[in-house]
Amino acid sequence: MSEIPLNDIVVTDILERLRAETREAHEAIERDLAWESRVTTRDGYRALLARFWGLHVVLEPALADVLDDPTFFDPRRRLGHLAADLRLLGLDDAAIEALPRASMILPSNRDQAFGALYVLEGSTLGGQVIAKQIGRQLGLSPDHGCRYYAAHGRETGPMWKRFRQRLTEEARAGDPDVIVASATRTFDVMRLWLCAAPLPLSPVPFPDGEGRGPVAKGSQRG
Repeated sequence: MSEIPLNDIVVTDILERLRAETREAHEAIERDLAWESRVTTRDGYRALLARFWGLHVVLEPALADVLDDPTFFDPRRRLGHLAADLRLLGLDDAAIEALPRASMILPSNRDQAFGALYVLEGSTLGGQVIAKQIGRQLGLSPDHGCRYYAAHGRETGPMWKRFRQRLTEEARAGDPDVIVASATRTFDVMRLWLCAAPLPLSPVPFPDGEGRGPVAKGSQRG
């Protein structure tokens, strides 16, 4: 009986562990978020995006600082996509900057960062399905109000594959236990933040024309 190459064991182990050990937290956010009902109107959709903005605005800079690898991370940023969608949905730059921001313990090392990024990058896969439904219901498109959920567009699959390969390398060099714990914590933080009471945004007409790391404190603005 031939032996399984060590590299294959590492690949299988970290991905299977993440799927298995984050399953409960993943299912909880899918259950509680109820995105289908939140995107039936443009105002509801905008409120959901505002909540995502409040998460990404604190998490993306922390990930960039820890990873210190712009070539790898910058194409995966989606904060700009959220801002573009919110502008098209009626918020100006000042209103966007005034949105509440999530309070969370930020990643302070590479293992924690890759655990959090596993959650963010994994969400781009389901986002393809959500983007299509939003397009049907609200008449939006990846270039017109749905850039966040469209994520990397046609590159979403290939970018996910490259992320899995990079994740495997990080798990081999780092601590898989920390990666898994960070992913689970990220799912939990996202659920609590995204499923909180809707932000009190006033309806506006839709334009015809788009270890323990540092703690990000929630903004009192907005």
